[in-house]
Amino acid sequence: MIKKIISGGRTFADQRALDVAIKLGFAHGGWIPKGRMTKTGILPEKYKLKEMPTDNYSECIEQNVKDSKGTLIISYGKLTGDYDYARKVTLNYGHQLLGINLKQTIPFKAASLVNDWAQLKYIDVLYVMGPKACVHPDAWKHTAHIVEGALTLDLMDAAPDSHTTDFTKEENLDKHPVIPKTVDEAVDQIIKEMPLKDSVHMAHLKKEGLRSLNLCLGVFIRNQFLQKDVNKELLESCISVSGKDNLNENNAAFIIIEKLWEKLQGTHRLRIVK
Repeated sequence: MIKKIISGGRTFADQRALDVAIKLGFAHGGWIPKGRMTKTGILPEKYKLKEMPTDNYSECIEQNVKDSKGTLIISYGKLTGDYDYARKVTLNYGHQLLGINLKQTIPFKAASLVNDWAQLKYIDVLYVMGPKACVHPDAWKHTAHIVEGALTLDLMDAAPDSHTTDFTKEENLDKHPVIPKTVDEAVDQIIKEMPLKDSVHMAHLKKEGLRSLNLCLGVFIRNQFLQKDVNKELLESCISVSGKDNLNENNAAFIIIEKLWEKLQGTHRLRIVK
C-alpha cells in the first residue's frame, strides 16, 4: 500500500526515514525550507526534497501534510512545538494521523502498528516526523527501525512482479559485511543493533509472548539473515540447534528469536536483590 515516504528532513531521525525508503526502493520526497537548512546543517543532495520559497518550517509541515495521505509522528512523550503543530494541521485537513509514543510502545511493536494503520487507512504517501536527537540519543535508530519494519511488512504483500524485494547476493553482502553463519552470531548482531529498552522488554517476556514479536522481528531476521541463496550456513545452524531435520525460513527465524530471548534473560533481566 505505501508507495512513498516524505519528510521535512529537519532532524537526523527524519533523514534516516528517507534513507530507509531509498534502501528499500520506495519513492521519497517532501518539502524543506529555503536553503535546505536542517538541524544538522545543509541537507545532502541525495535527498530529493523540494525547497519552499520561505525559510518558515511551519509552511513546510503544512505542505508535507497536504501532499500525504497520513502523518506518522514518533515521539517520546507529549507532542510540543512543530510536532503538535503537525498534529493540528493533519487533523484540520482531515488526513489520517498516527502518533507513536516510544515511552509506551517499543519500536518492533510500533512497526507492526504503523503497517496495520497504513493498510487499514489506504495510505500510499506517508509523512514521517521523527524525534529530535536532544530528546533521545537513539531517536534516529528507533525511527529507522519503525519505518523499515513497517515498509518490510508492506513489501510482504507486494505484487508478484514487484522487483523491490529482489535483493541480489552482492547487495545483501554490501549491507552486511559480516553475515552471521551461526545462530549465536545472528543473536549477537541483533543485540548490537537492538535498543536497550527493547532488550529489557524482551528479556522480561514469558516464552509464550515471543510469538507477538515474530511478526516484525521475524520479518527482519528473514530479510537480513536467512535468504537461502545467500546464507545456507545460518539455516543449517538453526536446524542443528533445533534438532529438527528440516526448517523453513519462518521456523528458523523463530529459533533465532528464542535463542535471543534466552541470552537477553541472562544479560538484561532485572532482578531484585534482597
